[in-house]
Amino acid sequence: MVQAFARVFDAAGIDDASSHSGRRWFITRMAHAGISPKVIMELAGHKQLTTTQRYIDVSDEQKRSAAEVL
Repeated sequence: MVQAFARVFDAAGIDDASSHSGRRWFITRMAHAGISPKVIMELAGHKQLTTTQRYIDVSDEQKRSAAEVL
């Protein structure tokens, strides 16, 4: 399966993508949309919230916005 994803990404001209890229995108988008971490964890099929948290990307802009709240 990993090799199949690699071929698809190569054919699409997408660099630095992996079999987990779509999974990371899905989990990150739900987290940024305010979906409950528990719901995301269950949809991702993870048993531990810490596993789900590792998939969530945070941008510099999000960090700046959070700091501006103070």
